[in-house]
Amino acid sequence: MQKKEIRLEVHKRKLGLRARIYYLIIGCILGFAVIVTLYPILNTIAISFNEAYDTIRGGVHLLPRKFTLVNYRTVLQKDSMGTGLVVSVLRTGIGIVTHLFCTALLAFVLSRKEFIFRKQATFYYVLTMYVSGGMVPTFLLFRNLGFINSFWVYIIPGLVSAYDMIVIRTYISALPDSLQESAMMDGAGYFTIFVSVIAPLSKPVFATIALFIGVGQWNSWFDTMLYNRMNPKLTTLQYELMKLLSTVSTMSGSSANVYGNTQTKTMLTTTSVQAAATVLTCLPIVVLYPFLQRYFVAGLTIGGVKE
Repeated sequence: MQKKEIRLEVHKRKLGLRARIYYLIIGCILGFAVIVTLYPILNTIAISFNEAYDTIRGGVHLLPRKFTLVNYRTVLQKDSMGTGLVVSVLRTGIGIVTHLFCTALLAFVLSRKEFIFRKQATFYYVLTMYVSGGMVPTFLLFRNLGFINSFWVYIIPGLVSAYDMIVIRTYISALPDSLQESAMMDGAGYFTIFVSVIAPLSKPVFATIALFIGVGQWNSWFDTMLYNRMNPKLTTLQYELMKLLSTVSTMSGSSANVYGNTQTKTMLTTTSVQAAATVLTCLPIVVLYPFLQRYFVAGLTIGGVKE
């Protein structure tokens, strides 16, 4: 008995040592991944708060060496940036609400078992994920519909997404039918069931889709270039940033090029302006994500468990 106990104790010690080594290796790998992921972000933030000429010297890594807010003031003082910020906020907010409402309503209709054409309609929407008319026919269609130089070109084409519809429909189909049947017995119509029963129970999938749509709307600039580049009142923040980055990339020796007013002795390098603009455009998504994280994680597990 004593030999068995000794062997068990030795075995436990070996397992404990292996476990510690295993967790140490995993911790080192994850720590390295965190450093690799966060360093470019922290470095950009440090450069954006650092004096421009001092940044040219190099050596700015995680913290600014000479703190300043001139870079951000310069970017925010541009009229196009202010207009782009307002338009980006409006298109993101309106785009999320309208897209969620239309896509969720369509998903609810296609989830109804009594809808006899739901398979054919689903096939039609799935087909749009693989077949497209192309850029030129789309541009001509939008021009005939009056969407060129219009704010609604940001909203109406994205009212419904086939992929998001399938995700929401899958979630709704997994909800108990008894909840909807009891509401119908109480005299509720389909729209009332959708608003009072389905929507409150679908918050996780709605939050997940809202995050995807919000990021997509906020980061979108290509549609602005195609349809609204001739109207400065409809420019977006990302499009203005793209133009700024394009200007920087076409200059020779961009880190040595200087913006500024010699009378006010305010000098800025293109690198500092680029860093400040990048941080400003990423900030809203970074702030919003923690509030939607728990719904985002729950939404990603949709369909992962089968009973």
